[in-house]
Amino acid sequence: MEKQLINDRTKKGTGGYSNITVKKETATRFRSYSKKFSKSHSEVIDGMIQYFKENNLDPFGEGTKIILDSIKKMEHRMMKKFDRLIAIIKNMEKTSIRPTYEMVLILYEAYVKDGRKPKREPVRIQEERMDFLEPRNTVPKVEHDRILQEFKEYKKRCNEIIDNVEKVEPMMGKPYLKINMGIGDFESLKHQLR
Repeated sequence: MEKQLINDRTKKGTGGYSNITVKKETATRFRSYSKKFSKSHSEVIDGMIQYFKENNLDPFGEGTKIILDSIKKMEHRMMKKFDRLIAIIKNMEKTSIRPTYEMVLILYEAYVKDGRKPKREPVRIQEERMDFLEPRNTVPKVEHDRILQEFKEYKKRCNEIIDNVEKVEPMMGKPYLKINMGIGDFESLKHQLR
């Protein structure tokens, strides 16, 4: 009965121990490896076996090759993504960063060559212009033509008035000039001259 009790404990993993024969170098390596995890040798071996089962790994055959292949595939995908990121950054540098940098550099060089700081000009209140009385060197063509036309009309009107002037020599007193013009024409002339 005791023997059966011992076998039951061994099957359930709650009891007895069993010896496994390994080479001394392998045992030494395993002991130093299991110390890293602060676990017992049994727990480390159980964890290793569980890991191999869950990942379908064969430590002596295709298992390491599968891991290496998956690592190489991941590395290849990562390199492609890095290449895409580098292409995006180069495009940004070419289309936006570089031209902006060059414009700022040109402005800075112009500022440095100028050698003087920009002066703030005081705000000026617009003064009333009085220069319209001063003669101008140039006149726009339309305005020039209009002024010529007005001058011709004025000259014509003056000649009409001069033609209507008559010299009067009275018997007594000094001679004078008399303009033969109706009252309406005189009022019209006064109005035009204002």
